[in-house]
Amino acid sequence: MSPQFFGEIVRRFLDSGSRVEIDGLGSFRLDSHGEVRFTSTGRPRVFIAYVNEDAPMALRLYQDLEAHGLAPWMDSQKLLPGQNWPRAIEEAISVSDYFIACLSSKSVLKRSQFQAELRYALDCTARMPLDRTFLLPVRFDECRVPTRIQKEFQYVNLFPDWEAGLARLLPTLGYSGKLVR
Repeated sequence: MSPQFFGEIVRRFLDSGSRVEIDGLGSFRLDSHGEVRFTSTGRPRVFIAYVNEDAPMALRLYQDLEAHGLAPWMDSQKLLPGQNWPRAIEEAISVSDYFIACLSSKSVLKRSQFQAELRYALDCTARMPLDRTFLLPVRFDECRVPTRIQKEFQYVNLFPDWEAGLARLLPTLGYSGKLVR
């Protein structure tokens, strides 16, 4: 798809009175003079990796991050019907500011897409400046942290006190306000 074609589609939607949002980046709208304006969300983009068995806790984390003004990305919330999910997930990881690996007694033992996403995030981390934080492991339960993760990254426990764990996680993601509940 050419940039010109994309621009034509955006303009058509704007002319019909719609606002066009680019997920996690911002939105296009028409100003009072009919000029196209882009407003950036400026919110840190946070990819959430999890296994299906942990979906309720991952969704809670997604909702908490969103409530605190971040732009979380979770496959069940963002993938569209018919979308090529492996490609979309890799792209979402690539453009994210942070990658949260949701570790649990289920995720660390399961052979799944989660392991592939974690490996890809580790590859992305290896290409970043050494002082840049990208990979943020969180534990949902008293699971064993994989050796490679444990050697290189500090993790946060979201159990037994979810709020205390969230309070430790949010400043790393750039949030400095009060916890919202």
